[in-house]
Amino acid sequence: MNNSITIGFTCGDINGIGLEVILKALLLKKIGQQYRLVIYGSTKVVAYHKNIITPENIQFFPIAHPEEAQPGRINIINCWTENVNITLGKPTEISGKCAYLALERAVGDLKAGSIDALVTAPINKKAMQMANFPFVGHTEYLTQAVGSKESLMLLVSEDLRVGLVTNHLPLREVPGALSVQKVLRKMLILSETLKVDFAINKPTIAVLGLNPHAGDEGTIGDEEETIIKPALQQAKEAGVLAYGPFAADGLFGSGQFRKFDAILAMYHDQGLAPFKTLSFSEGVNYTAGLPVVRTSPDHGTAYDMAGSGSADDTSFIRALHLAADIVRSRNEYIEIRANSLEVSKRKTLVSETGEDEEIVDVPEE
Repeated sequence: MNNSITIGFTCGDINGIGLEVILKALLLKKIGQQYRLVIYGSTKVVAYHKNIITPENIQFFPIAHPEEAQPGRINIINCWTENVNITLGKPTEISGKCAYLALERAVGDLKAGSIDALVTAPINKKAMQMANFPFVGHTEYLTQAVGSKESLMLLVSEDLRVGLVTNHLPLREVPGALSVQKVLRKMLILSETLKVDFAINKPTIAVLGLNPHAGDEGTIGDEEETIIKPALQQAKEAGVLAYGPFAADGLFGSGQFRKFDAILAMYHDQGLAPFKTLSFSEGVNYTAGLPVVRTSPDHGTAYDMAGSGSADDTSFIRALHLAADIVRSRNEYIEIRANSLEVSKRKTLVSETGEDEEIVDVPEE
């Protein structure tokens, strides 16, 4: 067991199913016993949601800092002290405010290195707007909070990875949001995350077109010719194994997507519609391209089933495991790079001093 990994969970919208799926996984299925797990929220609110899924008397452990967390326990950091009204199934200013407070505290600890990864429970955009949350969603908030210029929304399942060039944009705004440099940057981020976070040595990427039939050589829109193809050419020159642009319906309908390590879609529904059709309830949303690790279930607050005890925790469990896997993969990548640099230094020393090369006993990548 690896007790060195600490993973935080935000409570998300307290009127939704976020805490239900967290508690189902941790209490009923005993998932994650090998890690230090921390819920950011409120012991009172967590207890309320616990009662929805089990009458069993469960002990919670309030802590002030993640370093106090112990494996195998429900560690909770209280992000507010006042009593709050829970209105299951509805977006409210209170539910948005609580989600915002938990997110701020958790991201602060993530940036400080006090937790190794963060799994965010779903939030509701309307509730967050009521609470004056100035971002479209988690991805945009995290990207700015850690000081990154760009990130990549990446949906991950057992056999499929789909990244997005644009995230939560009205469809009419997508063409204007595309540029050669933007598509290129997303390809570079995707290629790097496949290598570092998913340990794929030479990842291949299928890039989708924007228009039906990928534009049919400019007869149904010209974005493929003026934006996507030039970006693909520059990506290839940078050593990225990216191919396309492919028509989305043909690539997914024929099953050809399985030949690639990841797919890059131009807009939200182009990527998420096939992803959720193929991987619903099992997918994970991962924010790639950041110096920190953040995952989340690929579903929303599901207000319609809040309080029923019927929410499926599969996606949350996968989000937890993926977060831990990425932490390990990054650590291993850093170690391999360090060993490779050491080999390079020792070979340089051998070359300069003429010493016996047998002293170089660390294998290269």
